[in-house]
Amino acid sequence: MTRDGRRRSLLRRHRDFRLLWCGETAGKFGASVTGVAMPLVAVSELHASTFQIGLLSAAAWAPWLVMGLPAGVWVDRLPRRTVMLVAAAVSLVLFTAVPAAAWAGRLSTGLLLAVALLTGTAAVFFQTAYTAYLPDLLSPADQPEGNAKLHGSASAAQIVGLGSGGLVAQLAGAANGMLANAATFLVSLLCLGRIRHRETRPAPTAHEGRGADRALRHEIGEGLRLVAQDRWLRTLTLYGATSNLALMGYQSILVAFLVREVGLAPGTVGGLVAVAGSGGVLGAFAARRVAARVGTARAMILFELGLPALALLIPLTGTGAGVLCYAVGGFGVSAGVVAGNVIKSGFQQHYCPPELLGRITASAAVLNYGTIPVGALLAGVLGTAVGLRPAMWITTAGVPLAALVLLLSPVGRVRDLPTVRRPAGPAPAPAPAPGSTAATA
Repeated sequence: MTRDGRRRSLLRRHRDFRLLWCGETAGKFGASVTGVAMPLVAVSELHASTFQIGLLSAAAWAPWLVMGLPAGVWVDRLPRRTVMLVAAAVSLVLFTAVPAAAWAGRLSTGLLLAVALLTGTAAVFFQTAYTAYLPDLLSPADQPEGNAKLHGSASAAQIVGLGSGGLVAQLAGAANGMLANAATFLVSLLCLGRIRHRETRPAPTAHEGRGADRALRHEIGEGLRLVAQDRWLRTLTLYGATSNLALMGYQSILVAFLVREVGLAPGTVGGLVAVAGSGGVLGAFAARRVAARVGTARAMILFELGLPALALLIPLTGTGAGVLCYAVGGFGVSAGVVAGNVIKSGFQQHYCPPELLGRITASAAVLNYGTIPVGALLAGVLGTAVGLRPAMWITTAGVPLAALVLLLSPVGRVRDLPTVRRPAGPAPAPAPAPGSTAATA
């Protein structure tokens, strides 16, 4: 406690969280460098088509469709920290392979696709394990602060990483930018390896004796049923799927749009994307404060519908002062998405039973992230068929429209999201009074 009676910052008083925070922040920085460097490798060194660039973005997310559901079950069975360590080690090796192939003259679009697929698979396991590990590491009272700090630092790391990705690509070559990501996974490995906390072993399931395949299918089905039957989880999952379809649609062709249509240099692209991404820091900072003032459900509507409407400025981007259209539009989208993620993370960690959090997270993520490769492919097809700027108009329009799923759902009729999951059955009418929690279905 401080002298004025306030609790000290979580980063100062919780060593293991500090290590997790450092490792995750480093990983987000490297992923952001790759998010700019890999498309630039395809555009500038391999002269890939618009469709191939969209396919590259889709490949990074496609593993969620195949591995997401079983990953959730395996994460609930295995030590989650160990899963994260293995995933980080695999990513370190794979990202190092890209500059190595470039030095050997073996770089190809096929290699980039393979790296995207395999590192995407590692990310499925890392993200699922990380989401389920955090509630075991932190007490319920510390989880809101932990979520806000992780999302805020991730956004800051993305800003620096995006700017660095463009700069490294311009000065040292796009392929060499991948070395930055490889190095950050080494940092993640070192930080995760030093965490002393050992999580609570999950209780054996009632289906362990049925045989591995049958038990796996049952537990996957259990996670899907929990998401499908609960109106709050179902609504947020449907919104996430719809929103990601539009978000990845425009983001997958963004580098090609800024380089080929607007005519910006790689270094300028990285700096501009970093400026837009700075909205995520504001979103992470504001999420808890706004939610405490107006309610978690109302704050989610505000962040997911109001701010992302600025995405409609992005297709107006041009040279000179016209770059401000992307900066302002991207800033609004980043702020809204990150703030919404902070609120959603806190809701899931309080609402979902700890022993089921891995499979619930994975079941929702498969549906959420499963639309990302679809959005990337559709954007590649649209960019090829009608041109990059019309494709940007179509995809960015979907960003604020997706939030209508929240507005027209039970989330749009209550002040706060629930904090306790209740059995299915008729629920009383939601009370709009401040401080109330909504009943669940």
